Amino acid sequence: MTLSRILAAGVALAALSHGAANAQQAPAVDLKAAEARAAATVKQMTAEEKVILTHGPMPLPFFPGTVMPKEAIPGAGYIAGVPRLGVPALTETDASLGVAWVGGLRKDGATALPSGLAQAASWNPQLLYQGGAMIGSEARAKGFNVLLAGGVNLMRDPRNGRTFEYLAEDPLLSGMLVGAAIRGIQSNHIISTIKHFALNGQETGRKYVDIKINEGAARESDLLAFQIGIEQGQPGSVMCAYNRVHGDQACASDWLLNKVLKQSWGWKGFVMSDWGAVPGLDAAIKGLDQQSGEQLDKGVFFADQLKAKAAADPAWSARLDDMNKRVLTAIYAAGLDKNPAKPGGAIDFAKNAQVAEETAKQGIVLLKNREGLLPLAKTAKSIAVIGGYADSGVVAGSGSSLVHDEKGPAATRSLGGDGPFAALMQQSYHRSAPLKAIKALAPQATVTFRDGRYIADAVEKAKQAEVAIVFATEWRTEGLDQPDLSLPDGQDALIAAVAAANPNTIVVLETGGPVAMPWLDKAGAVVEAWYPGARGGEAIASVLFGDTNPGGRLPVTFPASVDQLPRPKLDGSDWVEPNFSGDPEPGKDKLVADYDVEGSDVGYRWFARNGAKPLFPFGYGLSYTTFSRNALKVAGLSASFTLTNTGKVAGDDVGQVYLVSRPDGAKQRLVGFQRVSLAPGASQKVTVKIDPRLLADWKDGGWTMPAGEYGFALGANAQDLGPVVKVKMAARNWKD
Repeated sequence: MTLSRILAAGVALAALSHGAANAQQAPAVDLKAAEARAAATVKQMTAEEKVILTHGPMPLPFFPGTVMPKEAIPGAGYIAGVPRLGVPALTETDASLGVAWVGGLRKDGATALPSGLAQAASWNPQLLYQGGAMIGSEARAKGFNVLLAGGVNLMRDPRNGRTFEYLAEDPLLSGMLVGAAIRGIQSNHIISTIKHFALNGQETGRKYVDIKINEGAARESDLLAFQIGIEQGQPGSVMCAYNRVHGDQACASDWLLNKVLKQSWGWKGFVMSDWGAVPGLDAAIKGLDQQSGEQLDKGVFFADQLKAKAAADPAWSARLDDMNKRVLTAIYAAGLDKNPAKPGGAIDFAKNAQVAEETAKQGIVLLKNREGLLPLAKTAKSIAVIGGYADSGVVAGSGSSLVHDEKGPAATRSLGGDGPFAALMQQSYHRSAPLKAIKALAPQATVTFRDGRYIADAVEKAKQAEVAIVFATEWRTEGLDQPDLSLPDGQDALIAAVAAANPNTIVVLETGGPVAMPWLDKAGAVVEAWYPGARGGEAIASVLFGDTNPGGRLPVTFPASVDQLPRPKLDGSDWVEPNFSGDPEPGKDKLVADYDVEGSDVGYRWFARNGAKPLFPFGYGLSYTTFSRNALKVAGLSASFTLTNTGKVAGDDVGQVYLVSRPDGAKQRLVGFQRVSLAPGASQKVTVKIDPRLLADWKDGGWTMPAGEYGFALGANAQDLGPVVKVKMAARNWKD
């Protein structure tokens, strides 16, 4: 979609913050008119009506006593409207990767995009816009007008169970990509969130882990990802997080919600809570505008209690008016009232599946390819496919973001349990079998399959084949973290044995994040496919046989071991009992995660600071062709360079520009990137703008850049960098 069409798409939340760095990417809309209209509506509201938009239930029958509101659609949330004033109800669904399945309660299905990591591995904002527009259209057709999307938490720990939902370890890459996805979603006249605000880095003790980090480090890393994402996408709502920050619950953090989000950034939308994340009524004064999934909290604080407080205290009355104004501003800016979403809309699932497949193809990363083992020839005579439920489908991450088509999962593997969240706690597979796709692309080959439960059986079949393809899965879910970086269920031993039996062994990884690879030296080729979504099997086969030249690049560093991490032991992993809801046991809610260890040096920045060599660096990815990257020039806050395809087949490369030094010493930060498609022998000059915040430090309430010489390098990844270009820059100091 062209930029002009994006601008005309009616995202309608053009200036919910005053710091939009790229205003040309947001549609023209009169926010002042939306605010004025919201203020006028608030003046017409009765005391009873003023606590309608401030709270609502989770309309799912998972909890005893839940009453389904008449207008509600089974999904994540429901906020009643005010019909007298023409204010529509808010119908909410989880939707980062597609309209959530919620155990099939609606008797429908949706198109599953690949995981957030897979999307981010494309390094292609336009692709994320298209994916967002697709899931937004499906949500609208089902009657939803609010999507709980936009996950942008940085990956401070690769063991985080929700890593698959998020995008990257870098604030620029994360912010640009999530902003594009939000713009796509909101082009459907619906509201998207951005979440989980903020510093939500682990699932272990997720409702009480207390994040320790100084403000400068937070502003330069996690908060910058949110800030860029809000500027680029202008989401109508921000969802606050479960964790504590500086001792306060994130959904009751005056610093996060008032001082940073609403005052420093000047954001005009509304803050909704995560489900079960509201500690009490005081959260309203601390900046929370809406209590979501109210039956999951200890009480419904934002109804009668809020009404009584507003009646007795002018300050609370003014706050309640502001809460309503913010919700209404988002509703009017997005056009929810003038463009109502109604159930029963048409969905072109075939067309949407192509969006999911293209996303998967662009996100697949080729990590190793010994002696050109890949792409495979379609004339191969015998192929042994082993493991990973490859005869059934591709693995999906679980939790609130789980998506399936109307037929449900192709296969499931329960983790057991009988609690209200047991339905979410199962490993499941999308109906896109790699085995079937491989057979379709190599019709003359003898293709056999072994499930990998018995290593001896797999080894025997691998010995008989020209090529062995091992599919390895690493399932993740909201509510649980990984204990380490290994592949579960003995799959590392399976891969090692198969690779020893057949030197032409290709490993296809379907993982929710980085994993260790003790068998790497033995494998002939390694393909990272992530959770590849509704058409993942077809996308994987397309890459294996060369119909698609892999152009994905890692959006997260793959450590060689947990010993390289800022916190080798995941905080709380030795004493916190697994608990999906994240609630503490009586007397056990003291858990601190010290993010000051790495500060703003997350991921590749931490490795650069320590001179450590990871298994695979941030930005890494191979191709079936070769590229040259040269002619880097930096002038002011603009960088240009040239990419050339020096090989024999068409392919995509990602130009990556890094800051490598400042006047005060070495400092590595990604400052610009662009993915380009090049025919053999073709070259393309690329120009990227440099956000000055990436060159600066946050100190004393603002950004500061020292005067002097700044060094930049063009790289294939964060560790493979070209010559350093040095540029003198003047000192700068500014506020958001």
